[in-house]
Formats: sequence, structure tokens, C-alpha cells
Amino acid sequence: MLKTPLYETHLALGAKMAPFGGWMMPIQYQGILAEHVHTRQGVSVFDICHMGEFMLQADPGLSGFNRLVTQNITAMPLSTCRYGFMLNEQAGVMDDLIIYRINKTSWMLVVNAATTSSDLAHLKENLSTGYSLENVSDKMAKLDVQGPQSRDVLKKIFGEEIEKLNYYTFSEFKIFDHQSCMISRTGYTGELGYEIYIANDYVGKLWELLLCDARVKPAGLGCRDTLRLEMSYPLYGQDLDMQHTPLAAGLLKFVDFSKDFIGRDVLMKEQKDGAKEHLIYFQADSRRAPRHGFSILDKGRQIGVVTSGSFSPSLSVGIGMGYVAGNFDIGAQLMVKEAGTEIPVRVVKKPFYHCCLK
Repeated sequence: MLKTPLYETHLALGAKMAPFGGWMMPIQYQGILAEHVHTRQGVSVFDICHMGEFMLQADPGLSGFNRLVTQNITAMPLSTCRYGFMLNEQAGVMDDLIIYRINKTSWMLVVNAATTSSDLAHLKENLSTGYSLENVSDKMAKLDVQGPQSRDVLKKIFGEEIEKLNYYTFSEFKIFDHQSCMISRTGYTGELGYEIYIANDYVGKLWELLLCDARVKPAGLGCRDTLRLEMSYPLYGQDLDMQHTPLAAGLLKFVDFSKDFIGRDVLMKEQKDGAKEHLIYFQADSRRAPRHGFSILDKGRQIGVVTSGSFSPSLSVGIGMGYVAGNFDIGAQLMVKEAGTEIPVRVVKKPFYHCCLK
């Protein structure tokens, strides 16, 4: 099991550790509920060093890179990011990723921990000549600073230039005697938030500096999961996988059909014929929480499976999502079940929780 550069630091803070994507990661420090609320109301720092990062030097068209992702990256302005997918020939989602355009032919790809090796192999297999691809995951650390006070905290450390970072943009900043780091503004909580990419040798020092600010508290992957679920953000390996397409997941806004990409023809056919399953979002009328793997029932007949489910600290009810066969209108009454546990739920619009992102 791999350990992040901050592993010993987490233990010293009393974090509860657990395996995640091949890594030992902090699940909680003071408790998932408290960390969730603090991120919504203040600012938290997350160790996300397990994520994979690739540096790619390539012309997006000549190298075939633009064909490997669903977004049209040739149109990306410099210093911007885009969320999209890598698909297989059947249009199944191999991974979801964020692409950073550093300059005309320089890119950073941020991928999921569990798919880093397979993503790298897929890129190498499908890119043509004239490119340079490096897996820098073991050299680069990543901290996410999330919450409504995150801008003020980072402004104190990095200066007024933080104010210029708009949603899905990034820039280079200096810290610790001119050490370079990259800061982006994307986020997986729905709140105002930033991601800091820095060399492993400096991440411990940066973690300590952030926690010197009394407003900042460490948060684990437990509350990160409840935060992203409240926003209806999918998690790869649960809500996204190679058995489902972006259409089934309701995420076609991250697919550009005006250009060619692997899986395009299959996805267009599915769009015409309709997906066999699609992702729905549901909410309980009680605090009882649906869980991953629970059955979804309609009038006693199983129609699907819960992919993500939890108690929502912000709404004080159980929430979840899952793939189902058939169409169900907003407000439709269903049941989620596991063994002797039955939870009545109703279909709702996403997201469950609305943030005031500024």
C-alpha cells in the first residue's frame, strides 16, 4: 500500500487511515461531520497526493491527443483547465480527468489514483510520434484548499495575484525561497477552492504553513465524499466506469461531438437509440443513508443499484445516486434496499445542495 509524503504527519494529527485507490489515506481527523461543516463554512486542507499527474509535450492534433479525450482541447486558452473523459472503443469511461493547458504544446493531465497506470498505457498506445509523456505522480504533491475562506487564506501566503484566478484557470506562484508551484481553481466540494501542485520535498512545509492559520483545519476523504455527493459530482469506480457512457451518466456537456474521439460513433448511436441505464439522484425523507451496492426498487421490482449514497450533513437526510433501467420523473417514489434495510426515497434534480460559489 502506497503512502503519501504526509503519511507520518497525518498519524501525528490522530487521523484515521484507510486504503483508497492503492494508497493509505486519511479518512478523518476530528470526524466527518465536523470536517464537512467546517469546509462548507470556513476552510479545510485535503491531502490529495494520491492523484496521478502526467506532463505531456505534444501538438494536440498532430499527436492524436485531441482524439483521446472528449473535450476539444485545441480550443483551450492558455492557463485554463477542462474536465472531460477518456473513453474506450465502446464509449465506456476509462477515466475522468482534468486537462491543464500550460502553453501551445504543453499540458498537465490530472487523473485518478487507481487508473494512473492504465491511463498511462492508453496514452502511450494511442499517441503518435512527436510527443513527450512523463508520469510525475511520484514527484508532485497536491493539496486542496477548499471553503468560502480559502481565497483569503491563500492571499495571505501567495499575495494578491490569487484574486485573478477565475473558475477553471491556473497560474504559477513562488513560495519558500522562489520554489515554484502551480495553483488552480477547480474544486470537488462545490465551495470556492484551490488546488496546489508542489514538489514532494516542499509539501510538508506547505501543509504546516497552511495549518498555522487558525482558520484552516485538516479534512479527510470521508467528508470529501459527502461534500462531492451533495454536489452530485461523480466518483470514478463507483458512479463512472467502463460499463457506462457519459450519456448514461448524464454528462454529455463534457463531450464535444464536433470533433473525432475514441468511442464517438458508439456514443452517437446510443444518443439516438437511448441508453439502457441512466444515473438518477434520490433523496430520503429521513436521516437513513443509502449506501453503495443497495438495490433500487420500483414497486418491489429491482430496477438498479446505488452507486453512491450517504447521510447529507448539510441537508440532514440520506441522499444517493445510482443507475436504473427506465425513466422516472422528478418526484417519483422509489425504494432502496439491502437485506432488512428499506429506505423510501424520491427522485430529485441535481445537485442536492446549492453552493454560493464566488
